[in-house]
Amino acid sequence: MEMRVPSAVLEVRHVPASQPLATGVALSFSPQLQVHFDKDTRALWSRWSPEPRPCFNPALLADIRAYYDFVAGSGGRIDCFGEEHEIEYVVLASGKAGVFNLGGDLDLFKQLIDARDRQGLLRYGRACIDVLYRNYIGHELPLTTVSLVQGECLGGGFEAALSSDVVIAERRSRFGFPEILFNMFPGMGAYSFLERRIGQRAAEELITGGKIHSAEEMAAMGVIDLVVDDGTGEDGVAELVRRRARSRNGLAALAAARRTVHRLDFKELLDVVEIWVDSALRLTPRDLKLMQRLVSRQNGLGESHQIH
Repeated sequence: MEMRVPSAVLEVRHVPASQPLATGVALSFSPQLQVHFDKDTRALWSRWSPEPRPCFNPALLADIRAYYDFVAGSGGRIDCFGEEHEIEYVVLASGKAGVFNLGGDLDLFKQLIDARDRQGLLRYGRACIDVLYRNYIGHELPLTTVSLVQGECLGGGFEAALSSDVVIAERRSRFGFPEILFNMFPGMGAYSFLERRIGQRAAEELITGGKIHSAEEMAAMGVIDLVVDDGTGEDGVAELVRRRARSRNGLAALAAARRTVHRLDFKELLDVVEIWVDSALRLTPRDLKLMQRLVSRQNGLGESHQIH
């Protein structure tokens, strides 16, 4: 029986339910994706809480896509029950303690590979790069995108973090691309994002090393921008906003200039996804057995939030 990622799931649109907060407004896109706008920092926060594993399942991708449609359609402004405010920052964060995101849905990958479902793999990969690319280009608005990493940040979760202008991580956070352990590579933007940040050689060493790195190591390499003490991530974002207040317009424009100089077209990401799909379909039974072991580890991380 052919296993597919249902196209309807990836194309669904949601109208968010909203409620007032003392600090702004909260928007509920789904149980897996909660959003709130903070008036003081003019930051729009999203927190994902995927189930049953802290990965990018198809339903979460649909929720993120709906949220990004909302951001793009906002024109950079949001209504807080009669008060209109400018959105200056869009922040990615996790609602799962100790885990930012573990990346692709490996259990789904294995099912699609077993079924030789090339179109299903391609549909999933395209859904991933669609949301990452939107974040990378700042939703085509004069705002700054920020990833706040608090915990484990692996595979596609690492790719998602790298799609932002600024990456802030709490000290206990850990980063890595485990794909090489089952004879694959991260195909949803890792190479494109890293090559533009740290160059080809360092990018390839990080992708092929299969190691887990500390936040301090990633900052020293120039992969992430700022390390803050554990439990102070939100304060770190607020401090970033405060420091940039007088020069925010210029810095947002500089980020846009950087994207122009280091141009990343959607087609580049899509071409890499095609390579990733073809590579996935060449995996051996041994490779798939190793992938299944990582699925078990993902399940364990969803419960214990630790890699053993």
